[in-house]
Amino acid sequence: MGLSQQKHFQNYHRVLNRAIWSSRKASQILLNQLISVFAPSGVLVMGIDDTIERRKGKCIVAKGIYRDPVRSSESHFVKVSGLRWLSLMLLVEIEWAQRIWALPFFTILAPLERYNQTHHHRHKTLTDWARQMIAQVRRWLPERSIVVVADSTAKSGGILPRFIALVLPLWSCWTRR
Repeated sequence: MGLSQQKHFQNYHRVLNRAIWSSRKASQILLNQLISVFAPSGVLVMGIDDTIERRKGKCIVAKGIYRDPVRSSESHFVKVSGLRWLSLMLLVEIEWAQRIWALPFFTILAPLERYNQTHHHRHKTLTDWARQMIAQVRRWLPERSIVVVADSTAKSGGILPRFIALVLPLWSCWTRR
């Protein structure tokens, strides 16, 4: 199906690992495009959440063992192997779909502390990454009012108290259980 049978199909995928580019700059460009199309004025509503990409194999070096939020319950714990990503999304109402869509524009890999220790990197928690991502968006959009929607991890992890002091006049933060 598609072009997968073409002789040089893999060349299309090499642009991401061989070209010199900035994922942060790409995120800024994507955000500006999304805003110009879906939210040219008014308050911006953004959501932040983590997700696990299920991966197996020896070549996946940043994978970890996490609690599967979909298959686990309060009484039953299910583990899953994979990569943990943290995504910041623009929440916009799509009129023809008659619902709000979360359009991801800024995603980072958030590996386990054990991975960072073995690779001699400073470990950042999910809340550290979230705070850094939100601060980056504030630098990109200093004049826009922004509401951030997050799950209870953000509240318990300390994003709210630390971040309200930084951006009080133009930010709101809502959490859900």
